[in-house]
Amino acid sequence: MNRTLKLLTAALGVTAAVCLLLPTNEGKLLEPASTSTASSGSYIVRGDAAAAKVAALGLPITHELAIINAVAAQVPEHQVATLQAAGLSLTPNHAVELAGLAWGQRIGYSEASATQMANVQPLHEQRVLGDGVTVVILDTGVKSMTGVRHDAYGRHRVYGTYNAITNKTSMNDDESNGHGTHVASIAMNSEFDSYGRYYGVAPNARLISVKAFDNNGAGSYADIIRGIQWSIYFKDSYNIRVLNLSFSATPRSYYWDDPLNQAVMKAWQSGIAVVTSAGNVGSGAFGIGVPGNVPYVITVGAVTDNYTPNDFSDDRIARFSANGPTVERFVKPDIVAPGGHLMGLMEDKMQLATDHPEFHDGGKYFMMSGTSQSSAVVSGVVALMLSVDPSLTPDDIKCRLMTSAKPARNSQGDWAYSPFQQGAGQIDAYAAVVSSERGCANRGLDIAADLNGEQHFAGQTMISSDGEFYIRGYQQTSWNSFETLSGGYVWQRSLSNPDAIGWNDAIGWGDAIGWNDAIGWNDAIGWGDAIGWNDANIQVNTWVEQE
Repeated sequence: MNRTLKLLTAALGVTAAVCLLLPTNEGKLLEPASTSTASSGSYIVRGDAAAAKVAALGLPITHELAIINAVAAQVPEHQVATLQAAGLSLTPNHAVELAGLAWGQRIGYSEASATQMANVQPLHEQRVLGDGVTVVILDTGVKSMTGVRHDAYGRHRVYGTYNAITNKTSMNDDESNGHGTHVASIAMNSEFDSYGRYYGVAPNARLISVKAFDNNGAGSYADIIRGIQWSIYFKDSYNIRVLNLSFSATPRSYYWDDPLNQAVMKAWQSGIAVVTSAGNVGSGAFGIGVPGNVPYVITVGAVTDNYTPNDFSDDRIARFSANGPTVERFVKPDIVAPGGHLMGLMEDKMQLATDHPEFHDGGKYFMMSGTSQSSAVVSGVVALMLSVDPSLTPDDIKCRLMTSAKPARNSQGDWAYSPFQQGAGQIDAYAAVVSSERGCANRGLDIAADLNGEQHFAGQTMISSDGEFYIRGYQQTSWNSFETLSGGYVWQRSLSNPDAIGWNDAIGWGDAIGWNDAIGWNDAIGWGDAIGWNDANIQVNTWVEQE
């Protein structure tokens, strides 16, 4: 067994590795298997002629997922091995969680403004409002409240809802949880706050709601993939340029073998800029979830203003914001954005508002924290960028966001947080929109080869002799070398230099596994002890204490 297969076996566990390595047997008749180690239930079945092979067994197909060459189906336990022996890959249809947060004691009405912290207001003053760009919010649905329903000029701007759970489209809203509405309003609310600022980042962007999570904030891989597939199919009809994914699931494989990640990569390849939350699991290595662990996409962590909206020196990374690197050695998150105690639209009868009435203002606004919210801020900024320059590719957008970001620096001018916590730094919307950088993101990656299974990729992260992470080719950036909250940070943009984010470059996976780390990489990630695939859980990002 070569070293690649040894690593796969160690990382994925024996059962999963066997599932990956079984040869294709196109000529073999499909016969029920007598034994199987897999669980029964709903599976995503991938491979050539997957639909035909599943149908040949008389199994009910629930989802056609052509973008990843798959179907979702109910597969009895005794027929799992039969499909595997026919050359198909089976992944349990995991549950998925969204990325919103609850809090402890309420502090009061929040003056925090995402548009202020992210330097959006100069663009609004120049009437850069996101015109002509459609943003898909894939979430619990979006309630058609005034600030969402109409743009800054009073025009109706919601195309409607695609319900990926029922596979139906409608002009009516379908939302009773509140998470999706809150996220959408941060990205594009056209109403003004008490200071005369737009609540939303892109108040003139068009909106499509893709409902893939139920009223409890729970969803499944199959429904989410179907929602992404719908977005790709209709991207030209509605000029869909941005896809916001405010959820995170625990990785259970390398990024390239996860079916949800494959759908996300297809969206990126099609020209849709995918913005996803880093997750809310807090500090600690390997915290970035699915699909934020996809190296191509824009993965967003969260910062908080520390309840001092007019003092940027004490802005800090939120404690709930997930850290990198990914198990494939990529530096994540890519950037951070405001995600602490942000006000967004939500009716008081929504599930979140009834569960946490103390955070509702009694009218139509609700205070919420999370990387869901920071992801929405970035989705709004991307809409602004595209409204100014529609020629931008997803890679161009990521390049400009990262090279224009402002890393937190201490009094000595050194980074106050490692790139594994803050990525390239805090988003600067104005700098991103006026940037002319191209070609600096996702260098060394080949998304077509990745999707075709011809080649996969790794990042530049290494492990030192004392077990800390650093970036290959750079001065060591210690995992825990950041200052205390009293350090007095300065979020200051570096000189525009694509090489300054060279850690974003990729190399072939086969080359990376040959690196001589000071300690074994597999010993650091400990995937052999990871919980099984069937234990995975996906919902809108989990609730944690407010920051």
